[in-house]
Amino acid sequence: MYKKLMLDLDGYALSYDEIDLLINSFVGGVILFSRNIKSKSQVQALCKQIKSINSELLIAVDQEGGKVQRLKTGYTSLPSMHQLADECSKNNFANIDLAKDIGWLMASEVIASGLDISFAPVLDLDLQRSSIIRDRSFGDIPERVIEIASLFIDGMNEAGMQAVGKHFPGHGGIYADSHLMPVEDFRTLEELKKHDLLPFSALKDKLGGIMTAHISFPEIDTKIATFSKFWLSEILRNDIIFQGVIFSDDLSMKGANSEETISEKLNQAIGAGCNMILICNDRPAVIEALNFMQEHNIKSTGNLKVLQAAQSVSWDDLERDPRRIEIQEKINNIFINHS
Repeated sequence: MYKKLMLDLDGYALSYDEIDLLINSFVGGVILFSRNIKSKSQVQALCKQIKSINSELLIAVDQEGGKVQRLKTGYTSLPSMHQLADECSKNNFANIDLAKDIGWLMASEVIASGLDISFAPVLDLDLQRSSIIRDRSFGDIPERVIEIASLFIDGMNEAGMQAVGKHFPGHGGIYADSHLMPVEDFRTLEELKKHDLLPFSALKDKLGGIMTAHISFPEIDTKIATFSKFWLSEILRNDIIFQGVIFSDDLSMKGANSEETISEKLNQAIGAGCNMILICNDRPAVIEALNFMQEHNIKSTGNLKVLQAAQSVSWDDLERDPRRIEIQEKINNIFINHS
């Protein structure tokens, strides 16, 4: 499997230094944040510029819905996954197809902008325990999460997008935020197998990728999941039999052992089984990581195009699409007008 870096950008267009980075053979993708997004046309131009540098680069964004929605102006305001799950669950799941529709709408708008994937859906199980997950989750009941998330993924796939489930093996069991500090979850493997691992296991064949959690489970392994051969090789690859791409969460996060160098963290993530390693908001760390990969001749095989959008759609066509118009009306009537 391939071993590549996914990095971030500074602004609305590529700088000369960024162009040099994107032609590096160890770079496999780019993630856009709010600082890279001004308008639909600007995002399209940026993505076109990225692809002109290297057509195999994967372009990603976090467009989950709710509070995590980077693409805003000119895009549909999506409900959180918790709101969606609550609506889908009403009246004996009479409105459950809404999950597929919103998955399709989210993915269609992202693809029409020139991107390949949104890091979605969140498969963490949570009901007000975690400070960072909360309403990003479909809920805390595994069976309900699996059913609704499965339809959401079906909608993404219909639009031509692969789904990336996050954050393996589950971030919803603890309050602390791994963006800000090291995080420990003291549950046992049996507890996790009966709860947090269920969505990842049930949906493994529908997911093109899975993103790791920067969480350690001291009763199971001393390393955070991102750096753990036990979690990524033994559990995810061998037990669950997941065959897609393993993304690390951002190695610049405080939960990723901030006292270690980026080279040490990168080496651990690769050794554990990560295929695409994210390093964001730290350009010197990206340079160090690329130098490390070159010096150690990190081998990378495979084709990243497996995760690129399977089809393209123009914004003009999408804006006239009756399905998009109907779904937007549903969102306005159910989630916005009644909020």
